Amino acid sequence: MSKEANAAYSHKDHNYTLLQAFEWYVDGKGVHWKKLEQQVPRLSEIGITAMWLPPPTKASGTDSVGYDTYDLYDLGEFDQKGGTRTNWGTKEELLRLIRVGNEHGVVTYLDAVLNHKFGADHIEKFKAVEVDPNDRTKTTSDPYDIEGWTGFDFPGRGDKYSSFKWTFDHFTGVDYNADGGKKGIFKIAGDNKGWALGVDTENANYDYLMGADIDHAHPDAATDIKNWGSWVIAETGASGFRFDAIKHIDEGFIADFVEHVRKTSGKEKMFCVGEFWKDSLESLSTYLTKFGQQFSVFDTPLHYKFKEAGDAGNSFDLRSIWDGTLVQKRPLDAVTLVDNHDTQVGQSLESSVAPWFKPLAYALILLRVDGYPCVFYGDLYGCAGQNPQPAVDSLDKLISARKLYAYGETRDYWDHQNCVGWIRTGDETYDGCAVVLCNGDADGHKHMEVGKDHAGEKWMDILGWYEGEVTIGEDGWADFSCHARSLSVWINKDGKKTA
Repeated sequence: MSKEANAAYSHKDHNYTLLQAFEWYVDGKGVHWKKLEQQVPRLSEIGITAMWLPPPTKASGTDSVGYDTYDLYDLGEFDQKGGTRTNWGTKEELLRLIRVGNEHGVVTYLDAVLNHKFGADHIEKFKAVEVDPNDRTKTTSDPYDIEGWTGFDFPGRGDKYSSFKWTFDHFTGVDYNADGGKKGIFKIAGDNKGWALGVDTENANYDYLMGADIDHAHPDAATDIKNWGSWVIAETGASGFRFDAIKHIDEGFIADFVEHVRKTSGKEKMFCVGEFWKDSLESLSTYLTKFGQQFSVFDTPLHYKFKEAGDAGNSFDLRSIWDGTLVQKRPLDAVTLVDNHDTQVGQSLESSVAPWFKPLAYALILLRVDGYPCVFYGDLYGCAGQNPQPAVDSLDKLISARKLYAYGETRDYWDHQNCVGWIRTGDETYDGCAVVLCNGDADGHKHMEVGKDHAGEKWMDILGWYEGEVTIGEDGWADFSCHARSLSVWINKDGKKTA
């Protein structure tokens, strides 16, 4: 589906690559949309074909990253929650960014935070029961009146785009009783109320995550959210969604949402990817199998494989890197990644891949056939914050290598635990390449066949990390090398395309 969606909306004729177009500490204060707009031409040039934007909707404060959604219909247009803009900019700037992206063949996926709401306009009184945080199916109190922040009137927007107002009836739970200031997990009581069933089974039922938890079984709430989905695609010109925290949302609702928007937005090939953050191939596969239509998820197990490999150094067997990953089992549904805004240093799911291994990890997702690779903004440009992290060396060159050379058949030379390699044979339009990865303490070498039709050609490492040239033998074979704890990407120096 990613290939079809990119072909339909980006109109590019080369390999497709997604950029997560933010990191947690990227410049906010209303400047990010303008900054991204300036970066789009270069991103398109190196091979980026899609960008996943952070939540464009109004959060509980104008300087919030956006995962504490307040009003889905406010894209930085209304004076609410401290101002008009979002952390990223104004609606006008967002629309211009997306338009410029489309003009350069870089389509946009919007981050949709549909699990919960924050920043209610007023408190309401209603009955609720307390539940055990470690087993949400067990109540620990009788029903009693609490006061929760569940009234959403959107006074700054009024009824523009949607006249729907949210009350406690449209939520399943909260984490704070304003009457007395008690914190906990409070399940809202009432007819037809309860946790969603089509969610992850951690804590027995993982419907509740944070804030005012949306009741997607309530028909009015569900209808308003689905209508928003169709509206925001039409309003912005975006081409898809990244769904936040889907293991906490009934999967039946997400499937209905995707089907509804694909049918009503005019973009039947709209790309959709969900964040089901769990290091479990079984959980991801089960979710996708039950979904009922094409849907992608991030390959969480692969991220943790990269983390393990980087931490283990030369004791990690590179030949096992794909074991237990989604891209190995369901390559068409896998969005592959190295790091993201949650795993980066200083964040809630911190599990950042070791810096020395990141170039190898990116080669693995960018220069092979399977999966839809997602590059992290913080790896391309560096991460800010109290613990700043540098950009990954030559990542732009690896992205360009995907654009220009990662085509044709893959021939694997997966015969050593510390050094692996592969050949991409190329096609009628694009040359191929030879890739060598080594996690050992000495240089790695691979004897690989590129084909007799390449006999006599001079090949070089486009990263410039391994000096010299390799001459292809008359039999089509050659010896390719890389340095210890490094990689090389070899191409015909006089070939069809050059980076």
